[in-house]
Amino acid sequence: MSARLGPAGRPVAALPPRPWRADDLHLTLAALVLVLLWDLSGLDRAALHLVGDARGFPWRDHVLTSRVLHDGGRWLAWCVVALLVVNLRWPLWIGPTARERRRWLTVTLLCVVAVPALKQFSGTSCPWDQAEFGGVAGTVSHWALGVTDGGPGRCFPSGHATAAFAFFGGWFVLRDHRPRVARAWLGSVAIAGVLFGGAQWLRGAHPPSHTLWTAWLCWALSATLLGRWRQRRDGD
Repeated sequence: MSARLGPAGRPVAALPPRPWRADDLHLTLAALVLVLLWDLSGLDRAALHLVGDARGFPWRDHVLTSRVLHDGGRWLAWCVVALLVVNLRWPLWIGPTARERRRWLTVTLLCVVAVPALKQFSGTSCPWDQAEFGGVAGTVSHWALGVTDGGPGRCFPSGHATAAFAFFGGWFVLRDHRPRVARAWLGSVAIAGVLFGGAQWLRGAHPPSHTLWTAWLCWALSATLLGRWRQRRDGD
Protein backbone atom coordinates (compact mmCIF):
# COMPACT_ATOMS: atom_id res chain seq x y z
CA MET A 1 0.00 0.00 0.00
CA SER A 2 1.53 3.33 -1.05
CA ALA A 3 1.37 6.19 1.46
CA ARG A 4 -0.40 9.40 0.48
CA LEU A 5 1.64 12.60 0.66
CA GLY A 6 0.50 15.83 2.28
CA PRO A 7 1.32 19.42 1.16
CA ALA A 8 4.78 19.25 2.73
CA GLY A 9 5.57 15.95 1.06
CA ARG A 10 5.12 13.99 4.27
CA PRO A 11 3.17 10.76 4.37
CA VAL A 12 -0.44 11.15 5.47
CA ALA A 13 -2.38 8.27 6.93
CA ALA A 14 -5.19 7.14 4.63
CA LEU A 15 -8.68 7.72 5.96
CA PRO A 16 -10.74 4.58 6.48
CA PRO A 17 -13.04 3.95 3.51
CA ARG A 18 -16.64 5.03 3.96
CA PRO A 19 -19.41 2.68 2.81
CA TRP A 20 -21.30 5.44 0.97
CA ARG A 21 -20.58 8.53 -1.05
CA ALA A 22 -22.68 11.34 0.34
CA ASP A 23 -24.50 12.03 -2.94
CA ASP A 24 -25.30 8.32 -3.34
CA LEU A 25 -26.67 8.16 0.17
CA HIS A 26 -28.83 11.26 -0.23
CA LEU A 27 -30.24 10.09 -3.56
CA THR A 28 -30.97 6.61 -2.25
CA LEU A 29 -32.77 7.93 0.83
CA ALA A 30 -34.75 10.45 -1.25
CA ALA A 31 -35.81 7.68 -3.63
CA LEU A 32 -36.87 5.54 -0.67
CA VAL A 33 -39.09 8.34 0.63
CA LEU A 34 -40.71 8.79 -2.78
CA VAL A 35 -41.43 5.07 -3.15
CA LEU A 36 -42.92 4.95 0.34
CA LEU A 37 -45.10 7.95 -0.46
CA TRP A 38 -46.37 6.18 -3.57
CA ASP A 39 -47.21 3.14 -1.44
CA LEU A 40 -49.10 5.28 1.06
CA SER A 41 -50.99 7.17 -1.64
CA GLY A 42 -53.02 4.17 -2.77
CA LEU A 43 -52.39 5.11 -6.39
CA ASP A 44 -51.62 1.50 -7.31
CA ARG A 45 -55.34 0.64 -7.39
CA ALA A 46 -56.20 3.70 -9.45
CA ALA A 47 -53.42 2.89 -11.91
CA LEU A 48 -54.61 -0.70 -12.28
CA HIS A 49 -58.21 0.35 -12.88
CA LEU A 50 -57.00 2.53 -15.74
CA VAL A 51 -55.90 -0.57 -17.66
CA GLY A 52 -58.10 -3.37 -16.29
CA ASP A 53 -61.55 -4.22 -14.99
CA ALA A 54 -63.59 -7.26 -13.89
CA ARG A 55 -63.02 -8.83 -17.30
CA GLY A 56 -59.25 -8.71 -16.85
CA PHE A 57 -56.51 -6.81 -18.64
CA PRO A 58 -56.85 -6.35 -22.42
CA TRP A 59 -53.08 -5.91 -22.82
CA ARG A 60 -52.18 -9.11 -20.96
CA ASP A 61 -51.39 -11.19 -24.05
CA HIS A 62 -50.75 -8.41 -26.56
CA VAL A 63 -47.70 -9.07 -28.72
CA LEU A 64 -46.07 -5.77 -27.70
CA THR A 65 -46.36 -6.25 -23.95
CA SER A 66 -46.13 -10.04 -23.78
CA ARG A 67 -43.69 -10.94 -26.55
CA VAL A 68 -41.64 -7.83 -27.22
CA LEU A 69 -41.31 -6.12 -23.84
CA HIS A 70 -41.60 -9.18 -21.59
CA ASP A 71 -39.99 -12.08 -23.47
CA GLY A 72 -37.77 -9.81 -25.55
CA GLY A 73 -36.71 -7.85 -22.50
CA ARG A 74 -35.65 -11.03 -20.76
CA TRP A 75 -33.50 -12.10 -23.71
CA LEU A 76 -31.99 -8.63 -23.96
CA ALA A 77 -31.02 -8.77 -20.30
CA TRP A 78 -29.19 -12.07 -20.71
CA CYS A 79 -27.39 -10.66 -23.76
CA VAL A 80 -26.15 -7.76 -21.61
CA VAL A 81 -25.05 -10.22 -18.91
CA ALA A 82 -23.11 -12.08 -21.61
CA LEU A 83 -21.42 -8.81 -22.56
CA LEU A 84 -20.40 -8.27 -18.95
CA VAL A 85 -18.90 -11.77 -18.93
CA VAL A 86 -16.93 -10.94 -22.09
CA ASN A 87 -15.93 -7.67 -20.40
CA LEU A 88 -14.08 -9.70 -17.75
CA ARG A 89 -11.55 -10.95 -20.28
CA TRP A 90 -11.68 -8.32 -23.01
CA PRO A 91 -12.55 -4.87 -21.60
CA LEU A 92 -15.31 -3.19 -23.58
CA TRP A 93 -14.76 0.18 -21.88
CA ILE A 94 -11.36 1.68 -21.09
CA GLY A 95 -10.88 2.56 -17.43
CA PRO A 96 -12.41 0.04 -15.02
CA THR A 97 -9.91 -2.37 -13.51
CA ALA A 98 -10.27 -6.13 -13.68
CA ARG A 99 -11.45 -6.12 -10.07
CA GLU A 100 -14.10 -3.50 -10.80
CA ARG A 101 -15.31 -5.47 -13.81
CA ARG A 102 -15.62 -8.65 -11.74
CA ARG A 103 -17.54 -6.85 -9.01
CA TRP A 104 -19.78 -5.18 -11.58
CA LEU A 105 -20.85 -8.59 -12.89
CA THR A 106 -21.19 -9.97 -9.35
CA VAL A 107 -23.53 -7.18 -8.22
CA THR A 108 -25.59 -7.49 -11.40
CA LEU A 109 -26.10 -11.20 -10.81
CA LEU A 110 -26.88 -10.55 -7.16
CA CYS A 111 -29.72 -8.23 -8.19
CA VAL A 112 -30.98 -10.81 -10.68
CA VAL A 113 -31.12 -13.43 -7.91
CA ALA A 114 -32.18 -11.30 -4.90
CA VAL A 115 -35.44 -9.85 -6.23
CA PRO A 116 -36.96 -13.16 -7.44
CA ALA A 117 -35.85 -14.73 -4.14
CA LEU A 118 -37.78 -12.09 -2.20
CA LYS A 119 -40.88 -12.89 -4.27
CA GLN A 120 -40.92 -16.41 -2.86
CA PHE A 121 -41.81 -14.98 0.56
CA SER A 122 -44.60 -12.73 -0.71
CA GLY A 123 -48.22 -13.55 0.07
CA THR A 124 -49.42 -10.93 -2.41
CA SER A 125 -50.91 -12.18 -5.67
CA CYS A 126 -50.54 -10.40 -8.99
CA PRO A 127 -53.37 -8.09 -10.06
CA TRP A 128 -54.59 -10.49 -12.76
CA ASP A 129 -55.19 -13.06 -9.98
CA GLN A 130 -57.31 -10.69 -7.89
CA ALA A 131 -61.10 -10.91 -7.78
CA GLU A 132 -61.71 -7.33 -8.86
CA PHE A 133 -59.92 -8.15 -12.11
CA GLY A 134 -61.54 -11.51 -12.76
CA GLY A 135 -59.38 -13.70 -10.51
CA VAL A 136 -59.96 -15.32 -7.12
CA ALA A 137 -57.57 -13.50 -4.76
CA GLY A 138 -58.47 -10.72 -2.37
CA THR A 139 -56.61 -7.44 -2.05
CA VAL A 140 -53.84 -7.55 0.55
CA SER A 141 -51.01 -5.06 0.97
CA HIS A 142 -47.58 -6.39 0.10
CA TRP A 143 -46.52 -5.19 3.56
CA ALA A 144 -49.00 -7.51 5.29
CA LEU A 145 -46.32 -10.08 6.04
CA GLY A 146 -47.60 -13.58 6.64
CA VAL A 147 -51.07 -12.70 5.36
CA THR A 148 -52.29 -14.50 2.24
CA ASP A 149 -54.95 -13.20 -0.11
CA GLY A 150 -56.38 -16.54 -1.24
CA GLY A 151 -54.43 -16.53 -4.48
CA PRO A 152 -51.07 -17.91 -5.58
CA GLY A 153 -49.08 -15.03 -4.05
CA ARG A 154 -45.36 -14.61 -4.84
CA CYS A 155 -45.82 -11.41 -6.81
CA PHE A 156 -43.89 -8.74 -4.89
CA PRO A 157 -41.60 -7.13 -5.97
CA SER A 158 -41.42 -7.23 -9.77
CA GLY A 159 -39.01 -9.86 -11.01
CA HIS A 160 -39.17 -8.80 -14.65
CA ALA A 161 -38.07 -5.27 -13.79
CA THR A 162 -34.67 -6.68 -12.83
CA ALA A 163 -34.12 -7.26 -16.56
CA ALA A 164 -33.35 -3.53 -16.59
CA PHE A 165 -32.63 -2.33 -13.08
CA ALA A 166 -30.11 -5.07 -12.27
CA PHE A 167 -27.72 -3.16 -14.53
CA PHE A 168 -27.56 0.00 -12.41
CA GLY A 169 -24.06 -1.15 -11.45
CA GLY A 170 -22.67 0.13 -14.73
CA TRP A 171 -23.27 3.71 -13.57
CA PHE A 172 -21.23 3.26 -10.40
CA VAL A 173 -18.34 1.53 -12.18
CA LEU A 174 -18.11 3.76 -15.24
CA ARG A 175 -18.83 7.23 -13.84
CA ASP A 176 -15.27 7.93 -12.65
CA HIS A 177 -13.69 6.57 -15.84
CA ARG A 178 -16.11 7.33 -18.66
CA PRO A 179 -18.67 9.90 -17.48
CA ARG A 180 -20.50 10.19 -20.81
CA VAL A 181 -20.73 6.44 -21.21
CA ALA A 182 -21.91 6.18 -17.60
CA ARG A 183 -24.69 8.71 -18.17
CA ALA A 184 -25.77 6.94 -21.34
CA TRP A 185 -25.74 3.63 -19.49
CA LEU A 186 -27.82 5.00 -16.63
CA GLY A 187 -30.31 6.60 -19.02
CA SER A 188 -30.66 3.37 -20.99
CA VAL A 189 -31.28 1.36 -17.83
CA ALA A 190 -33.90 3.84 -16.63
CA ILE A 191 -35.71 3.88 -19.99
CA ALA A 192 -35.70 0.09 -20.23
CA GLY A 193 -36.98 -0.15 -16.65
CA VAL A 194 -39.87 2.19 -17.39
CA LEU A 195 -40.76 0.22 -20.53
CA PHE A 196 -40.56 -3.18 -18.84
CA GLY A 197 -42.42 -1.97 -15.75
CA GLY A 198 -45.03 -0.25 -17.90
CA ALA A 199 -45.60 -3.43 -19.88
CA GLN A 200 -46.15 -5.43 -16.71
CA TRP A 201 -48.60 -2.80 -15.44
CA LEU A 202 -50.55 -2.90 -18.71
CA ARG A 203 -50.61 -6.70 -18.59
CA GLY A 204 -51.89 -6.76 -15.02
CA ALA A 205 -48.79 -8.58 -13.82
CA HIS A 206 -47.65 -5.88 -11.38
CA PRO A 207 -48.86 -2.53 -10.08
CA PRO A 208 -46.39 0.38 -10.39
CA SER A 209 -45.18 0.02 -6.79
CA HIS A 210 -43.74 -3.43 -7.50
CA THR A 211 -41.55 -1.97 -10.22
CA LEU A 212 -40.57 1.01 -8.08
CA TRP A 213 -39.45 -1.24 -5.24
CA THR A 214 -37.41 -3.40 -7.61
CA ALA A 215 -35.72 -0.27 -8.95
CA TRP A 216 -34.94 0.96 -5.45
CA LEU A 217 -33.62 -2.41 -4.27
CA CYS A 218 -31.31 -2.79 -7.28
CA TRP A 219 -30.09 0.80 -6.90
CA ALA A 220 -29.45 0.42 -3.18
CA LEU A 221 -27.57 -2.86 -3.64
CA SER A 222 -25.44 -1.39 -6.43
CA ALA A 223 -24.71 1.84 -4.56
CA THR A 224 -23.85 0.04 -1.34
CA LEU A 225 -21.66 -2.69 -2.75
CA LEU A 226 -19.96 -0.98 -5.68
CA GLY A 227 -19.55 2.31 -3.84
CA ARG A 228 -18.00 0.52 -0.87
CA TRP A 229 -15.68 -1.55 -3.03
CA ARG A 230 -14.63 1.52 -4.99
CA GLN A 231 -13.62 3.42 -1.87
CA ARG A 232 -11.77 0.43 -0.47
CA ARG A 233 -9.72 0.30 -3.62
CA ASP A 234 -8.97 4.02 -3.39
CA GLY A 235 -7.92 3.58 0.22
CA ASP A 236 -5.48 0.75 -0.54
